[in-house]
Amino acid sequence: MGDFGVIADVSAVVVDALTRALRPLNPTDPPFAELNDLAEAVQVSTPKLTVFLYEIAEDPTSRNRPPVRSLPPGPLTTRKPPMALMLRYLVTPWGGDQITQHRMLGRALQTFYDDAILDGVQLTGSLAASTDSLHLTLTPLTLDQKSWIWYAIQKPYRLSLNYEVRVVSLDSDVETPVQPVQSRVVDGTVTP
Repeated sequence: MGDFGVIADVSAVVVDALTRALRPLNPTDPPFAELNDLAEAVQVSTPKLTVFLYEIAEDPTSRNRPPVRSLPPGPLTTRKPPMALMLRYLVTPWGGDQITQHRMLGRALQTFYDDAILDGVQLTGSLAASTDSLHLTLTPLTLDQKSWIWYAIQKPYRLSLNYEVRVVSLDSDVETPVQPVQSRVVDGTVTP
């Protein structure tokens, strides 16, 4: 489970996994991955993959989870269940020739196909040492949907991959104290 920084932590995990995967493509001057909102022209001195978080949505399959209860010895509290998020990323190659760009895309596909669930030591930040896991899925989008994404960021269409990361758990900050049951009434008789 993660605090308010969980979205940034997930983005860092995705970028780190892609950067490690791209190193074998050119050991002397390896391509790398970077977070980029594509608002400005992408500076290319070395071939790279940009990772652009273009959508955050609530995961409908994880709704209606029960409240989270604290464990003793501390005070007893309940908290709303974590908000389950889906993060959608656009992964785009830049620089080099077309073959290099296609190899970078192929390596990204291979990486997230071979290791579609990131967990354990692969997680950093607020996700480190947690039991959470991030499930990465290549999201099928029609050409129209892809074109709308590129239109929205006011850039010409480029070949890119769309990945969905779920379930990203964003913890609630609101805790409600709970009083333990001291006694109960059964058939008019009070029992401690």
